[in-house]
Amino acid sequence: MGNLATPQSVQKLQAALHAKAKDAPSFRFYALYDKLHRADVLIHAYERCRANGGAEGVDGQRFADIETYGKERWLGELAQVLREKKYQAQAIRRVYLPKPNGKLRPLGIPTIRDRVVQTAAGLVLEPIFEADLQPEQHAYRADRDALTAVREVHSLLNTGHREVIDADLAAYFDSIPHAELLACVARRVCDRHVLHLIKLWLTAAVEEDDGRGGRKRTTPNRDSKRGIPQGSPISPLLSNVYMRRFVLGWRHLGYAERFGAQIVNYADDLVICCKRQAAEALQAMRHIMGRLQLTVNEEKTHVCRIPQEHFDFLGYTFGRCYSAKTGRAYLGTRPSKKSIRRMVAAISAETDRRWVGRDPAYVVKRLNRKLPGWANYFCLGPVSKAYQLLDAHAAQRLRRWLCAKHKARGAARARYSDQYLRDTLGLIRLPAQTQRLPWATA
Repeated sequence: MGNLATPQSVQKLQAALHAKAKDAPSFRFYALYDKLHRADVLIHAYERCRANGGAEGVDGQRFADIETYGKERWLGELAQVLREKKYQAQAIRRVYLPKPNGKLRPLGIPTIRDRVVQTAAGLVLEPIFEADLQPEQHAYRADRDALTAVREVHSLLNTGHREVIDADLAAYFDSIPHAELLACVARRVCDRHVLHLIKLWLTAAVEEDDGRGGRKRTTPNRDSKRGIPQGSPISPLLSNVYMRRFVLGWRHLGYAERFGAQIVNYADDLVICCKRQAAEALQAMRHIMGRLQLTVNEEKTHVCRIPQEHFDFLGYTFGRCYSAKTGRAYLGTRPSKKSIRRMVAAISAETDRRWVGRDPAYVVKRLNRKLPGWANYFCLGPVSKAYQLLDAHAAQRLRRWLCAKHKARGAARARYSDQYLRDTLGLIRLPAQTQRLPWATA
């Protein structure tokens, strides 16, 4: 999707909306609905959805079906339904993805039709709310990402914010109250047709397997008046809009100044780096979250004092590190043990003996996609040991897989040397050089 250029006409619309929102912080946008069904907006929304791929929704319609039917015809009919204000959201197909801890994470898959309309709404609404989102919020934004959040935490630790609230919210996406969320949206958007669309998406039914070969539909979000559907294109924006209330509340109530405390937020992940009184800051956080009708997960939330202790955030461990050259201690980051274990498991899964029927080139291609992707993210601080471990594990697992495939006996290393794996099969090695954060050599 990163290579999918936004058409100039859509960019012009977004720039105008953002400029107006930035220049007039109290302005409420009252004529947005007609922008959603503009041909250029809908076409680009469709292309973005197609670039993201994804399974079909409850209607079973796939992108291939739409292409066969005729994309222009399909989008024209969708635009007509929107113009006539006859659009209705369809149910969300719920699937469960395994989590590393063995539990299952529910994920909602809207129909392609709903994904396209939500993406179109995002194209129009994101420039408006981007003007209001705070520097502390790093998720789902053009100029911020998880690595900017990691760098920010690292910078705070090295400027005296050594008492850290490692916070966890219980089911953040499922807990967001609809009335309060819609009030946040309506602060900027008073177009009732756009607000109606958001209500439809928030309260959409959920369809899943009933365990007896059939399907069942429930309406948990409508019944509880809470929750935004994870997996829907509009959900990241809505989650940021609501988290903004916490960030602003923290500052306006004076807690940032009182505790020398800075928030770093990425989606539902959150740390607060304090210069002092972290225990009192934790109480303040609980108070604000309670007012926002959100629940702090007490089992996973605690105060961590650096450098005596360490904590994990966005896959990195923060705390005391030691220079490989001098042995001197410094405050830095490294890939967390959990992140390394996950990657080890992913490499093992790709080279499982169940896949001995696959072509070696295909297996190596899969590994060569995973390894650089991991290294592109885990590129800050001293990562050489993690890279070496993953390099060795990938080579060992590939050797064992090759022996199983060819029913070869004897020493795997002698039969399939490092040079053979690299030069003949093309297995990559992770780079020795990595980006150094400031202070990493202090």
